[in-house]
Amino acid sequence: MNRMDWPVLMRAGLRGLHLSPASFWALTPAELALLLGKGGAQAPMGRGGLDRLMQIYPDPASGSLKGQQDD
Repeated sequence: MNRMDWPVLMRAGLRGLHLSPASFWALTPAELALLLGKGGAQAPMGRGGLDRLMQIYPDPASGSLKGQQDD
């Protein structure tokens, strides 16, 4: 069984996240972990992910956007 370090968690929630005591105690451990940046979040997209998106959704050629008027 994992033991919770309540003093550390309370300090992080009350001081770090500026939660009220009622808001802190209303959170589930999973919600608190998410607010503290632990688990549940995806890593930022890397260059490979950006390259794949650019291949799937290429930018249109200059001046070919719908609704764009030529001056």
